[in-house]
Amino acid sequence: MGNYIVFDLEWNQGGSVREQELQELPFEIVEIGAVRLNERREKTGEFSRLIKPQVYHEMHRVTGKLIHLTMQDLENGDPFISVAGDFLKWCGEDPVFCSWGTLDLTELQRNMDYYHMKPLSNGPLRYYDVQKLFSIGCEDGKSRRALEYAIDFMNLEKEHPFHRALSDAAYTAEIFELLDEKVLRNISFDNYVTPKDRRQEIHIVFDNYAKYISREFDTKEELLDDPEVMSTKCYLCHRNLRRKIRWFSPNGKHYYSVSYCDKHGFMKAKVRIRKAEDDKLYVVKTTKFISPQEVDEIRKKQETAKRHQKIRRRRQDEGSNREKD
Repeated sequence: MGNYIVFDLEWNQGGSVREQELQELPFEIVEIGAVRLNERREKTGEFSRLIKPQVYHEMHRVTGKLIHLTMQDLENGDPFISVAGDFLKWCGEDPVFCSWGTLDLTELQRNMDYYHMKPLSNGPLRYYDVQKLFSIGCEDGKSRRALEYAIDFMNLEKEHPFHRALSDAAYTAEIFELLDEKVLRNISFDNYVTPKDRRQEIHIVFDNYAKYISREFDTKEELLDDPEVMSTKCYLCHRNLRRKIRWFSPNGKHYYSVSYCDKHGFMKAKVRIRKAEDDKLYVVKTTKFISPQEVDEIRKKQETAKRHQKIRRRRQDEGSNREKD
């Protein structure tokens, strides 16, 4: 395993009065800050560079207030390709990226893609979402706290202002260093580059749930017809399970079912349909064992979804009848 690279990005965006947002690059990175840790999570180096903007030449009003940088400050920076290239060399071989939240690694890859740089991987990229790890290690595993909240929670000193890349990376690294080793079993996956075939698909089992990331599909119908996507197999004993609650969707994007394993009990499956960068579709499916009370809650959600579908159909029928009249 390579170094842990705890990094943070600051970026500007379009949407100002005179500059429209560029669809291929909604967020232009203007600063990279990082702390490098060895396998024992000991600090071995820092990286901090400003980037001279090439796309957006006005600072968005919200961004300017948040990151404490002006366009004049950024004029002293270097082009993105130069800074990103230096950063990746500094990271070393096979780095393990760590960030506060899910956005930074995606936007790093999007900016690299915009400048036709070599991608970081040819499929989903493993990384540590330290915001999630903090929640798992210190709270309920579901909350997502601000970085400053976590620093206060751990009684760490606030020596530098927040919302600068190196400062935020350093704070994130301090939290990461203090987390229990067993929390690090909860790896995350960035899906900027999605699996292109079955061999690249992700199947992983965590302490209390399993995750599957599918290859891409051309249509939603093809996706929902795929046996692997819609299977309900016990991730512990690998038996095919009979469904107690058939697949249903409250919104057309998320699908739920409940199955029963004689050995392990009720298992909830949730399928989330997502759009890949090339506009194709892929699935993130999670399966988890739940209590009978949680089964009842999902059954109520199914009944609510059925009522809403009936209402929508009735309105559609009424609309069609009015058009005929």
